[in-house]
Amino acid sequence: VQLQASGGGLVQAGGSLRLSCAASGSIVSINRMGWYRQAPGKQRELVATITRGVYTNYADSVEGRFTISRDNAKNTVDLQMNSLKPEDTAVYYCNAASTTYIDMNYWGKGTLVTVSS
Repeated sequence: VQLQASGGGLVQAGGSLRLSCAASGSIVSINRMGWYRQAPGKQRELVATITRGVYTNYADSVEGRFTISRDNAKNTVDLQMNSLKPEDTAVYYCNAASTTYIDMNYWGKGTLVTVSS
């Protein structure tokens, strides 16, 4: 499974950005996609995930500001980030996983999001 992420960049606090990720390869067993992030000096943390059945899960810190969406036909997952805060600054990673086969857990290259105050 290959994950190609796009988006990210520099934005002022209160602004918006959109991240997109496209999955390709042996994805028939992938039923959950999402985004994680890692800020400098911190561990990687969950931002949001979405299943094929469009069940979503958000970190408390982004609930109400970020929206994750998925196009199952295109095998893409997007993260719309609104009302960005400086503490949202991090490298964001796309993830694709199977909830059935735990070894099927894939990561894309990170994309940097920088929010200036």
